[in-house]
Amino acid sequence: MFMKTILGAILLAAAGLAHSQDGKALYSTCAACHGQQAEGVPAMHAPALAGQSASYLARQLMHFKAGLRGTDSADIYGQQMRGMTATLPDQAAINAVSSYIAALPRTAPTATLSGNTDAGYKQYNMKCGACHGAKAEGNEALNAPALVGVGDAYMLRQFAAFKAGHRGAAQADKYGRQMAMMVNTVTEQELIDLLSYINTLK
Repeated sequence: MFMKTILGAILLAAAGLAHSQDGKALYSTCAACHGQQAEGVPAMHAPALAGQSASYLARQLMHFKAGLRGTDSADIYGQQMRGMTATLPDQAAINAVSSYIAALPRTAPTATLSGNTDAGYKQYNMKCGACHGAKAEGNEALNAPALVGVGDAYMLRQFAAFKAGHRGAAQADKYGRQMAMMVNTVTEQELIDLLSYINTLK
């Protein structure tokens, strides 16, 4: 019985290692845009992904694959991502690469905005913190991604996409539709202040 338990543990560990290696191999295609450690590449307009929730990453990859995201002709980078998901053949591959990225150490992208962080703190706590966490660390229970470490340039672009209806318009994208409503509660200056505040979080 003891030997069976040990053997079972070894097999589980081996399966986990294989899963990790598969994720790493699959990520090699993503690294060209998102960086070797998923730290993001501003010149490619590719956000940092390291340390993001695996469930959120998997959901967004599935949304690209299913056409819930990246189909609007104005969403150039979303269209590129939709094409890239073709390299992930099934849910198992999506889960593997998402788990690999989630395990990478979170980075601190270079800030591109300089707003009023005190005002941003107030805006964040009034409108974002309940879902995304007190420190923008994300909330799995509410399916809300981490915002810290993503990069303000990407988030600014996504706010614009939600506001213009290029993202979050699909009926099946429940959480995207929620965000599409929320972005209309924030003015342009409030958004700059809010993102500047998130830049201060570690």
